[in-house]
Amino acid sequence: MVPAALVAGSRQVTANLRRMDLPNLAPMAQGPSGLDLGAADIYNRLLKERIVFLGTDVNDTIANQLAAQILYLDGQDEGDIWLYINSPGGSISAGMAIYDTMQFVTADVGTVCMGLAASMGQFLLCAGAPGKRFALPHSQIMMHQPSGGIQGQASDIAIQAERMVYIKRLMAERIAAHSGQTVEQIEADSERDRWFTAEQAKDYGIIDDVKVHRSDLA
Repeated sequence: MVPAALVAGSRQVTANLRRMDLPNLAPMAQGPSGLDLGAADIYNRLLKERIVFLGTDVNDTIANQLAAQILYLDGQDEGDIWLYINSPGGSISAGMAIYDTMQFVTADVGTVCMGLAASMGQFLLCAGAPGKRFALPHSQIMMHQPSGGIQGQASDIAIQAERMVYIKRLMAERIAAHSGQTVEQIEADSERDRWFTAEQAKDYGIIDDVKVHRSDLA
């Protein structure tokens, strides 16, 4: 049986902890799932250098984390924030949450593709601050139209189909605005998977330049 004095002391310590003024902490940066604690700490170190890393599919959990990190860094100062991307894409709604946060904050959010930026990854890459959208030399970038399964009753199918048309047009308009291409050109090129090398992405307007060394970003 635990002595009453020990129980009371434990309760007092807990109460004192609850009353403590804890320091403001940055949102925990997380890399791809399955990393050990040492590897996860690397992502937190990158966050201290104002680098946010998207290294997995875009989903609601990742979107919430990245949006929180961008908002946190924007609140610290107005220095540039860098979003590094190595992603095959993912959820449109989750990606739009990241996109809107990038446009919402005061700080410029530059983007860097390292490896792959496909689908929503490509969309976020081209949405970086003007003049601050880069790719490493052997990056692969892929653009295509939004896709999604449609099922249910006839009325539901009609609603979903109308929604997909709206999303397709919206994304084409946003990519056009960031790339300098026409909406019609974006719609035509994204009918099928359109792959770009880093140099081709630069010529198309998805990125501003191809960088070899990190020092080139300064």
